[in-house]
Amino acid sequence: MVKKPRRGIYLLPNLFTTACLFSGFYAVISATNGMYENAALAIFVAMVMDGLDGRVARMTNTSTEFGVQYDSLADMVSFGVAPGLVMWLWALQTMGKLGWLVAFIYTAGAALRLARFNTQVKVQDKRFFQGLPSPAAAALVAGAVGLGTQYDVLGTDYRAPLAFLTAAAGLLMVSNFRFYSFKELDIKGKVPFVVLLAAILVFVFISIEPATVLFSIFLIYAASGPIVTIAGLRKRRAERRSTHETDGPGLGKGD
Repeated sequence: MVKKPRRGIYLLPNLFTTACLFSGFYAVISATNGMYENAALAIFVAMVMDGLDGRVARMTNTSTEFGVQYDSLADMVSFGVAPGLVMWLWALQTMGKLGWLVAFIYTAGAALRLARFNTQVKVQDKRFFQGLPSPAAAALVAGAVGLGTQYDVLGTDYRAPLAFLTAAAGLLMVSNFRFYSFKELDIKGKVPFVVLLAAILVFVFISIEPATVLFSIFLIYAASGPIVTIAGLRKRRAERRSTHETDGPGLGKGD
């Protein structure tokens, strides 16, 4: 007699996904109450939870289609709706219609990015993401809010550059720029002792000025996609020109 599979869902990875969703929801609540520093921090906590749920599911062999869909919906709240709304409340609402349209561009970019990722996850190169990942875009927007609140800066005083940053983050998510995924890093295997020492130093470095360091890291990561993609295109064009010159003009296929 064939034993029927047990119905239900795996608790552990979905608890991390729920924590991600909760953090994003708490960010919205905090921002509506004027607690922007807490809102930015909650989005970073959501990032950590989002990074853990998938790894826990893979390590415990509890990956399911339910978990994939639940994770995507939680990401939409935490990295799509929450950052756009937090930025709008902190800096953009005095811009009127343009302000909330910029926030909508960001949120729509996150929705499209997540939909594209879900439909291309089995065919895309695992080493790279196509478009800026939504957690990194959220970290860029939340990092700007966290940095401003740390130095008692009013977001409305810098609404124009912050609107540009928010719209750029939204558009980068749906771009064709390639961003390194870091999925090749093996954290389960043994590493040299110096790697652990380097990790400790990274934590110490971030803790000196968390808001400044984290915002700088994700700003550099956001810029890396266009730079790496354009550099790769130029390299391939140079290689094609070099090949054409070596073969000589008119020595095409069949000559």
